[in-house]
Amino acid sequence: MSENTITWREVAAETEARLSVVADVPANETRWIIERAAGFEGPEYVLGLDEQVTERGMHFHDLMVERRLAGEPLQYVLGRWGFRSLDLFVDRRVLIPRPETEMVAGLAIDELLAMRSAGIDRPVAVDLGTGSGAIGLSIAVEVERAEVWMTDASADALAVARSNLTGIGRAATRVRVAGGSWFDALPEELRGTIDLVVSNPPYVATSDEVEDIVREWEPSSALFAGDDGLDDIRTLIHEAPSWLRAGGVLVLEMDPRQLVVASELAMASGFVDIETRADLSGRDRALLARRAN
Repeated sequence: MSENTITWREVAAETEARLSVVADVPANETRWIIERAAGFEGPEYVLGLDEQVTERGMHFHDLMVERRLAGEPLQYVLGRWGFRSLDLFVDRRVLIPRPETEMVAGLAIDELLAMRSAGIDRPVAVDLGTGSGAIGLSIAVEVERAEVWMTDASADALAVARSNLTGIGRAATRVRVAGGSWFDALPEELRGTIDLVVSNPPYVATSDEVEDIVREWEPSSALFAGDDGLDDIRTLIHEAPSWLRAGGVLVLEMDPRQLVVASELAMASGFVDIETRADLSGRDRALLARRAN
């Protein structure tokens, strides 16, 4: 095409029709793709639909539509996705941020804000298996003066997390990124001093049915955790008490079916005030446990 021959409104109509074969709500996906291609933000989309399309914008749009029609998740196609107040860079190296994890991040943030109100001026939080950095970066942005460690065993995931770290401004000065498996990534001097540990670990059993789009596109190392999906959860619950201070809190996301066993594991590891919390759909999704004083 040459410039100045077609408007974004015309492109939107064609795009919605094409995406209807892969998208549950093609109108929404059409909007997100056009916003990305045209550089529109928020209300600019409606105002910009009658603008004429540039050759560069059309090329970018076509590439994204082709990738989506090939089955690639929308979030990876766009290269970005919202999480709480953040706009995160995401690609196949990390899990797509989900609403359930936003809830888990909120639980961690609420606990840290309560600690600040109780006089802990600079609480130390650790986000283990950080992936894109969604939880850890949300804590850094939303909890003033919190010191945050973000770890992951995947060097690829840490590269994504570091990219997102550059987008949170001054809060980034309170964030440290470290590579390694779970607590092995942390410096020994943190042992027994951490106020809160939070994680969205792999918790899918290897035999569980998973949507094809998830199995084919998202990193398996961040999804699967043994025959019952509890391999990494067991490790985290067992090791957390030696890293948390007395009264420190562990927050874990998991499958609702795992919470009974996880609660028993937490009790056996000496945790107290063990609670489960529901996600937005009303299903129990998170475990909160406090290290005994």
